[in-house]
Amino acid sequence: MDTATTLWVAKLMPAIRKRLEKLGFLEPLVDTRIKVSEWVSRYIKRRKDVKEPTKRKWRDVERKLNAFFRNDCLGSITVLQAKSFWAYLQTTVGLSENSIRRHIGITRQFFNDAIDAGVIAKNPFKGQPVSVRSNDARFHFVTPEEAQAVLDACPDAKWRLIFGLARFGELRCPSELLRLKWEDVDFERDQFTVHASKTEHHSNGGVRTVPMFPELKPLFQEFFDNAKAGEVYCITRYRDGGSNFRTNMNRIIKRANLEPWPKTFQNLRSTRETELFKLTGNIKAVCTWIGNSPNVALRHYAQITEADQREAVKLSVLDSGKKRVQNPVHMLQKTVQTEAASNRIISHNWDGGTVENLCFNANKPQKAKVCESMRLADLSIPMGPPGLEPGTNGL
Repeated sequence: MDTATTLWVAKLMPAIRKRLEKLGFLEPLVDTRIKVSEWVSRYIKRRKDVKEPTKRKWRDVERKLNAFFRNDCLGSITVLQAKSFWAYLQTTVGLSENSIRRHIGITRQFFNDAIDAGVIAKNPFKGQPVSVRSNDARFHFVTPEEAQAVLDACPDAKWRLIFGLARFGELRCPSELLRLKWEDVDFERDQFTVHASKTEHHSNGGVRTVPMFPELKPLFQEFFDNAKAGEVYCITRYRDGGSNFRTNMNRIIKRANLEPWPKTFQNLRSTRETELFKLTGNIKAVCTWIGNSPNVALRHYAQITEADQREAVKLSVLDSGKKRVQNPVHMLQKTVQTEAASNRIISHNWDGGTVENLCFNANKPQKAKVCESMRLADLSIPMGPPGLEPGTNGL
């Protein structure tokens, strides 16, 4: 409806409003006194289009909203209460800043849906930061020596393959790991196909082909030789969703006499992507193999290691001690001045040639329509015969 009609409808008497609703001219009003807990519960049940892992995250946020707002109605939540919920997640629940941002983003989604339904007019969580920031303090580079120690500490071939797929195969664990089938593994071409539920909405459908790197091939072969005939999935256990991969992996890491690092599996992917950036130098290929974009890779995956620091020191040493390192600002200024000079006229000596021979751009002769740097008066070029138009004073 246009603005005038909307304002007219808002002033209708309840009896007339109900008659118009029965006739189908207006949609029934939603009860504005609905509680936060009721609305969120309805929203999660109504969303049949999302996967169960996403709903689990939503239910986790739902529990925290119910604990904080309890019997509060959607329409009564103020901006101050929304900010207090942030403080509640930080102090009482003890979440990190990035986790709080994710919770606020999901909460804002719940309230935006209420706006679309006409239950509330404004979102009290609007304006709060929701984008996840990179935390360099939680980065950890798993060195080849540490990786070998963990492989030696694995109890069987299954866990060696699980660790290898995360460390050398760049798979997300457990989503991509559990979807890997033996038909996806191509030993002849030394590659395997990954189906990513996280990126199914992308143009490639979340399917990517990953090389079977030399570190990973023997782990595949060892587990394949011991697999039972007729098995479809590479990893047959832990498919009920009840197993905690991170807890079991941290136990193996401790068995290897190592301290478990933060973000166990993400740092394994991060380590491998950082390695491949250096080994191949092909950013597009590496991002295609790991299943992310260059922007995400640089913000959340690529690391600066101690080896990078040592290499930087070597790069700063000059081959000859006699050479003096120039100031980069002066070098830039010199480059700019050189380029500017190349765009000016090389010589003012008139040799009877054409004007176009006097104008150069980037050391390449070009036909110049206008050469701003030329001063025809200085060149003493004789004027041609007068034309049809009368002369002009000053020229």
